[in-house]
Amino acid sequence: MIKQQFDQVTDRKGSGSMKWSVEQNELPMWVADMDFRCCDAIINALRKRVEHGIFGYSDIDEEWEASICDWWHKRHNWMMKKEWLLFCNGVIPIISSAIRRLTSCGDRIVTMTPVYHIFFHSIEHNGRFVCENELIYRNHQYEIDFEHLEKQLSDPRTTMMILCNPHNPIGKIWQKEELIKIGALCAKYHVTVISDEIHCDLVNPKCEYVPFASASELNAEISITCVAPTKTFNIAGIHTAAAIVPNESLRCQMRHALNDDEVAEPNVFALPAAIAAFREGEPWLEALREYITENKQLVTEALQDEEDIHVIEQQATYLMWIDCSKYVQTVSSFVIFCAVKPV
Repeated sequence: MIKQQFDQVTDRKGSGSMKWSVEQNELPMWVADMDFRCCDAIINALRKRVEHGIFGYSDIDEEWEASICDWWHKRHNWMMKKEWLLFCNGVIPIISSAIRRLTSCGDRIVTMTPVYHIFFHSIEHNGRFVCENELIYRNHQYEIDFEHLEKQLSDPRTTMMILCNPHNPIGKIWQKEELIKIGALCAKYHVTVISDEIHCDLVNPKCEYVPFASASELNAEISITCVAPTKTFNIAGIHTAAAIVPNESLRCQMRHALNDDEVAEPNVFALPAAIAAFREGEPWLEALREYITENKQLVTEALQDEEDIHVIEQQATYLMWIDCSKYVQTVSSFVIFCAVKPV
């Protein structure tokens, strides 16, 4: 069975792994990649490409576009057009290019926190200001502070919002009604939405995520959606991602931005890996989702008698967000990785 493959332990030390460049007896809990081998379909596709023996420049082909469109239609009920797709070598490069092209130095960019810290780097390193919309933490659950969000979006200096859907690290799937409300507010105040949806396939079994741009026609017109198979299939080092931009004007600007920043050309493995993942990786993914859910349950059960530690209920990602604020005064929570073999 595929699921049993996740029990195998692979020694990554000495493989050039950034994650495992740590001291002896130190846990590498600082880089979000899994310690599972990726699915055989991707390995076979890469092997076939290697055996070809020539590694020249690559171009985007229709099969890459079709594999993404088919995957999001089948799994997420989003009918997108292949013309909306732009290749990029990573989600963060898409975000950084969008910031440089669509905003000006000194602008304010909203993001809901706690959130993936690299968003801050992309904003601040490009001379813009982070505008934190802190999620409301109540009864060990998170919710959006829409009143504060509208106040921030109404500021004429605010020109962009970076959304995380599902939200990393709290593992929450935003509901369609919430996404529509965010879109309506952003449209009202002429704010472009960048939606990072790289964790969208790592949702719990029986849970579904809604792509931001699919929630309403208005959402589609004001947004750029960032997707990739890299987190889902553990191929981050392959550097393959896509920007989905329904609005033609935004898409034209993003095409220029990605090309100007030299991040729009795939390496020879980027397309074969993505196509194999989306065409043949579904059985592997279903087994992975069950395995990660079981790992999360193990952690939850182990901590259930700890009165001062609270595991935040999650619907997505392979992380866990645990409130240990009564033990640590300087931070409220910490992240623990569950994409490992349980011990």
